[in-house]
Amino acid sequence: MPTLTEIPFELDAASILETVHIAPDSPDAATVRELIDKAQQVACPKALFQESFIQAKDAETVTIEGATFTSRMLRKNLDGVERVFPFVATCGHELDTVPLTPGDFLMEFWWDAIKAVLLSCAIKHLKGYLKKRHALEQTSSMSPGSGDVTVWPIEQQRELFSLLGDVKAQAGVELTDSCLMKPNKTVSGIVYPTEVDFRTCQVCRREHCPSRSAAFDAALWDLHQHGGEPTP
Repeated sequence: MPTLTEIPFELDAASILETVHIAPDSPDAATVRELIDKAQQVACPKALFQESFIQAKDAETVTIEGATFTSRMLRKNLDGVERVFPFVATCGHELDTVPLTPGDFLMEFWWDAIKAVLLSCAIKHLKGYLKKRHALEQTSSMSPGSGDVTVWPIEQQRELFSLLGDVKAQAGVELTDSCLMKPNKTVSGIVYPTEVDFRTCQVCRREHCPSRSAAFDAALWDLHQHGGEPTP
């Protein structure tokens, strides 16, 4: 099971300060820079993936090497696809070993912003690696629990993790009873080749989401709700 651990990252203080809305010359900025220094010392973002093959497709299900996923949108997006790449990408459990001031919610918020940058580096590195290693051109991905609950239920994290073996031993990521992941800045899902730039945000109706990467697409949502021709 390939695990990528030598993932390059950059923690740009100016960019992080802008993300958390802190003036560069403020007292809080000094604290954020101290946190960035701590993260630089211990951070080890990781990504774990598996090359897998689709065995069967039904109206709303896809079976991948013995694991069956129920999602109309996933099924449509995988029409014509035979090979997929289940994955987990994480900021790295090492960040959770750094002690923060108990009860300091601002510090926790700043730390999460740093962890989010590391997660982004892990995802970017993984997708670049897959494109190069497996001769992929354009890819998209879907994640259980991302977007509206009906798109792909978060409970299917269990099936996804079953394809990846001992994720905790290999990447330090633990799946909780409620199907959330530890560390909190971790993403799992399926990368697949496509000619269509699909993002789960397009079928998510939640407004004011800070992580939104694409506008809500009413036509695509209607297709998800009522069916229709599979996405090319």
